[in-house]
Amino acid sequence: VPTPLDAGGFATPEDLAVCRGLHRQFGTTYFFASRWFPKEVRPRVDALYGFVRVPDEWVDNPTLSLRETAGELTRYRNELWAGVAGKPPSEPALRAFCDLVRSGHVTAEEGDRFLTAMEQDLTVTRYLTYADLEGYMRGSAASVGLMMAGILGAPDTAEARQGAIALGNAMQLTNFIRDVAEDAGRGRIYLPQEDLERFRVSESAILEGRFSPEIKALISFQISRARELYRRADDAIPLIPRPCRLAVSLARVLYAQILDRVEAMDGNVFQARARTSRVEKLATAAKDRKSTRL
Repeated sequence: VPTPLDAGGFATPEDLAVCRGLHRQFGTTYFFASRWFPKEVRPRVDALYGFVRVPDEWVDNPTLSLRETAGELTRYRNELWAGVAGKPPSEPALRAFCDLVRSGHVTAEEGDRFLTAMEQDLTVTRYLTYADLEGYMRGSAASVGLMMAGILGAPDTAEARQGAIALGNAMQLTNFIRDVAEDAGRGRIYLPQEDLERFRVSESAILEGRFSPEIKALISFQISRARELYRRADDAIPLIPRPCRLAVSLARVLYAQILDRVEAMDGNVFQARARTSRVEKLATAAKDRKSTRL
């Protein structure tokens, strides 16, 4: 089956290899789950991952000044829209993503919305309310979920869209919980300020990594919120085309297991980075393959 990227006319096999390499290096859980997609779907998923990972790395692990990073994001956005209009972009991952757009699997608007969230990360380091955080996640996570839904051929219905948004947000919130210490090292606190106040957690306790019963309660609350999002997403997984359900279900289960790891550490997100081993991933895949209704 020809890869849909071929229809776009930009990406070379070398470009797709770059995307696959980025996926394998930075998205270990996603990459593991994505190998369960049908062979023709995997390059699309790699291309999407590559598109979002490149600017994400610029923002999270900058080698340039704030102004220069903002300039790179602007260039990336301009090349995205020029690519949609027919001019090949300079970045391998962007060439592959533009092929996805030109072949009708994703929209440039959602890609653009993701880049807006990356720009926001350059200047916004706090979120007053959960609604404010949801506004950020609409670009950083929900857009990715919606683009994945398009790549997999999910129906363009309200139920399917809401499921894709819920899964994207659930995974993003899981990242925020797991990476509290890492984000604090960058001066960012993604947990809403209203929640810190509710559980009597100071910003300095987060930034300095001072674990306490109050932080444990705060983390427990965020875990419950993430699990509710996973439950909402579960309702829409049966809407995904049958050959793609196993991989999505596996990614969902593996990512939710990160929350289990955080709980096993008694909510101390400063202790270590919660993760699942390859052996655990393989065991989960074997179990999920039996239980998923294909």
